[in-house]
Amino acid sequence: VVGGVGVMNVMYVIVNERTPEIGLRKAVGAKNNDIMLQFLVESVLITLVAGVVGTIIGVLISWGVAVGATSAGFSWNFAVPIEAFVTAFLFSVVFGIVFGLYPARKAALMNPIEALQHNE
Repeated sequence: VVGGVGVMNVMYVIVNERTPEIGLRKAVGAKNNDIMLQFLVESVLITLVAGVVGTIIGVLISWGVAVGATSAGFSWNFAVPIEAFVTAFLFSVVFGIVFGLYPARKAALMNPIEALQHNE
C-alpha cells in the first residue's frame, strides 16, 4: 500500500508538470477518456517496472539465502513457483490502476483554458 501511495504521488507530480500539455491536447480535441487512459497506462507501466525489479531482487535474495544455507550444511531447495510471478504481475497491474486513478481523473477533468494558462 505504501508503494501505491508513492506511485500516486509520482503520478500527481507528473500531472502537475504536464498541465500545459494536457490543456493543449484537450484544446485540439482529445477526449477526457483519452487523457485518463494515457495516465492510467503510465501508472501501470511504472508499477510493472517496479514489480519486475522487485521480483528480480526477491529471487536473487532467495537464491543467496539458499546458497548460504546450503554452504552452512542445511538442506535448502531453491524454488520460485510461477504463481509468485503471476501474483506479482497482477498486483502490479491492480496497484497501478487503483493508485493511478485519482491523478488520471484529475488530468482528464482539467479545464483546457486553465491548463494552458498554468504557471509553475
